[in-house]
Amino acid sequence: MARGGQGLARVAVVVRAGAAPMWWLGVIAAGVGVLVPGVTGRRIGVLAGAALFVVAAGVVAYVRRKRYTLLAGTAARAGKHDVLQDRAVTSRNWRRGHRWWLLLAFLAALGSAFAVPAAGGLLLAGCGAGLWLKAAWLGRRERAGDALLWVRVDWLTRGAGRPAGKAVKAYRGTGIAAGDAAPGGARRKTAALV
Repeated sequence: MARGGQGLARVAVVVRAGAAPMWWLGVIAAGVGVLVPGVTGRRIGVLAGAALFVVAAGVVAYVRRKRYTLLAGTAARAGKHDVLQDRAVTSRNWRRGHRWWLLLAFLAALGSAFAVPAAGGLLLAGCGAGLWLKAAWLGRRERAGDALLWVRVDWLTRGAGRPAGKAVKAYRGTGIAAGDAAPGGARRKTAALV
């Protein structure tokens, strides 16, 4: 790393990193859970799971929005010596840091199927959907401000998560074309050759 530079990770990529694992583990757990009759029965389990999905997606999508807005509003311009972390590295670090949590959540969702079929899996999938919604919201903010938001890697927690946690004091901003991720943290589409 260059002298005086910081390693920076995209805020939206950190948020979005957990969406796919939570979604797919939740869908698998819900699918397996439907096969188990459970204590409450399949119908009640699926209806309860659908309600939990909607509530979880909404809560995860809206939690800490004021903090994100505050940090985005005071974002300083990234310096020329700052090192922008690749999207794949940021996602891999988040998933490595949370692998045991994801495994425990998946096992809990599977185990809950014996009481309330599919509900635990739909709750986990709802958390994943909420993270996608939050990343999309961040992407809209980035497009509106014409600047991508970055967070110092050393301010992220040990599991490479919490881009709006207490340790994060400020964001950095770059032009919209910086890095290998589009606004919102998705893969940047390469321009078609003409």
